[in-house]
Amino acid sequence: MNILESILISVDAVRAHKLRSGLTLLSVGIGVFAIIASSGITGTLSKTLSTQLADLGEHSFLIQRTPSMQFGGSWRKYMRRKNITPDIANELRNRMTTTNLITVSNTAPGYIIKAGLESTNPDVSLIGIDELYFDVNAAAISAGRIFNEQDVVLGSRIAIVGVDIVNALFPGGQPLGRRITIKNQEFTVVGILEKKGGILGQSQDNRVLIPLSVFVTYYTWRWDTSVDISVKAISRDALESSVDEAIGYMRTLRGLKPWEENDFELDTNDALTSQFSNLGYAIAAVAWISGLGALLAAGIGIMNMMLVTVKERTREIGVRKALGARKRWIVRQFLIESITICQLGGLTGVIGGLAVSYFAAMIVRSESMPAMTFTWPWEAVVFSVVACTAIGIGFGLYPAWRAAQLDPIEALRYE
Repeated sequence: MNILESILISVDAVRAHKLRSGLTLLSVGIGVFAIIASSGITGTLSKTLSTQLADLGEHSFLIQRTPSMQFGGSWRKYMRRKNITPDIANELRNRMTTTNLITVSNTAPGYIIKAGLESTNPDVSLIGIDELYFDVNAAAISAGRIFNEQDVVLGSRIAIVGVDIVNALFPGGQPLGRRITIKNQEFTVVGILEKKGGILGQSQDNRVLIPLSVFVTYYTWRWDTSVDISVKAISRDALESSVDEAIGYMRTLRGLKPWEENDFELDTNDALTSQFSNLGYAIAAVAWISGLGALLAAGIGIMNMMLVTVKERTREIGVRKALGARKRWIVRQFLIESITICQLGGLTGVIGGLAVSYFAAMIVRSESMPAMTFTWPWEAVVFSVVACTAIGIGFGLYPAWRAAQLDPIEALRYE
């Protein structure tokens, strides 16, 4: 009996015992599905985040009072830290020698922007910036102008708005020169940000930029006046020296002793990318462990199914052995059947996992990350095929050996 014949026999066995075979295939499929889906989703998200974080400036870094993100731990440690004031930021700018591209900003979420009878949802990010914001950050305007030093010093009531704000407040007209209201303060729109899409599930177009001096006066609380400092090194090679210099001056300006740890956070894009990658690896590891556990459980089910199959086909085995079939032929036949069943279950898991991860990427792309591109998890697919083969052999070997050891005379007498 050749390999193709053994495969066809196993397929016929699946058809003949649909419920039993279906449950076995389902258990294999669940394990493979978990591996493929988690690999596809985390791989796509990691690649997209890496690309978008690189777009923020590959040789820039951010200094702020609290971490950009934190997994575990207590926020009390960070909330007890002293604010980073605009004076500290200005002093750092005066002392730095490796670069002069230093900008100061502050962000407050949850604002409602109004224009006439129109208003936005209460989820707009209001950002106070200085005149160097667009030089340091990967941001640009599609129309109008940016702020100059005079606008910031004099506290001009002007604003630069994102595309989401334009669509919400000025759906049928030109926003430049129009007036908007932010918490009872009026501003004139002088610029429109280029469309950026979303990052980390948050739209970069749902924001309003105003001069930092106005922001600090009207839109900060006494306990939350800390600003963020963005620094751009003159080149990728100069990034490390700029980071070291910034840390040294910040420790001096904050009055830290040599043995005290930093009471501020400094994040580079590489560091943020690494943190997201680690989170993705942790999620994928949990899914892989669960998937492998499901595959091992499926292997036990396959062994049980193959033992039942050997019992049901005892007379067939006796006839084949009586006609001269060798033991290794019997073993090979049942091993091929076991592997085929595993691969059928694995195929359903691969298709389901790819479909779920692909559509998940498309849904996220349409809603918050237009730049997201699906990444095919080829390594996970290859691993799943190999794993299903190994499980088919490992858990099918004993039933195949049992079949090969049957006495032909006793097998022919079996009812």
